[in-house]
Amino acid sequence: MFQKTISKSVEVVGIGLHSGEPIRVILEPMPTNSGIVFIHAHSNTELILKPDNISDTKLATVIGKKPNAISTIEHFLSAIYAYDIDNLRVTVYGNEMPVMDGSAVSFCMLLDEAGIKTQNSSKRLLIVKKEVKVAKDGKFASLKPSKRPIFNFKIAFNHPIIGEQQFSYNFSKKSYIEEIARARTFGFLRDIQYLQSINLALGASLDNAIGLDDSSILNPEGLRYENEFVRHKILDAMGDLMLLSYRVVGEYSAFASSHELNNLLTRELLNRSDAYEIVKFEEYENSKELIKVFA
Repeated sequence: MFQKTISKSVEVVGIGLHSGEPIRVILEPMPTNSGIVFIHAHSNTELILKPDNISDTKLATVIGKKPNAISTIEHFLSAIYAYDIDNLRVTVYGNEMPVMDGSAVSFCMLLDEAGIKTQNSSKRLLIVKKEVKVAKDGKFASLKPSKRPIFNFKIAFNHPIIGEQQFSYNFSKKSYIEEIARARTFGFLRDIQYLQSINLALGASLDNAIGLDDSSILNPEGLRYENEFVRHKILDAMGDLMLLSYRVVGEYSAFASSHELNNLLTRELLNRSDAYEIVKFEEYENSKELIKVFA
């Protein structure tokens, strides 16, 4: 199996979740072994995708340092994970990726428009060999060995609509489109009101998030999945694992994890040289099974 990029350049304009301003994004093909590279267009700053380049994880995953940072990259990277893209230039005219509808499906449609191009260098995989776990305040995220990518997530919110939700997901590109990509981010009305008072979440609306008051969902159309909240957490986790720059073959499990814990998990994994290995696709013993997963 070989590395992949896109077949042609494409662009999109959408609203920034925090700025509330239109954000233009251009995707361009890149040569083999280039990785995923973000460009902060106004300063022409190049931001390489790796855990050490993440500067903030409070409200989103943020790459780079202010004033040349790019926020809210996780939904886009989740689609990149699912479409198995290795090399891509992402030029962003603003300080955040557009939120689109709050899920990853719009980015999937953009990648479908661009098309996927197979390149002439072997894909490399990051194989998890030993369990790695990070925890904080009763929450945790972990990776352990598995023959294919698996995601297990549990959340618990003191809210009548959410409550406890758990979802286990065996990744494949086809199932991602059907089961994960359309799951939207969510927020509570009281939190949005506070964030907007400090000039954040200015672009948040019921068009790009699930809104909740103390007892109900505010979106008139309701949910896309019965357990949309926990599915979105898996969407986020997939995007955050793309920070490792390789397709991760392992089982991710989490309880109430966050962008912060996901970032700590990727850093901890890379600090444990005995916990992983990077191999060429054709050298991996279960490569035939993975071909089906990413088809």
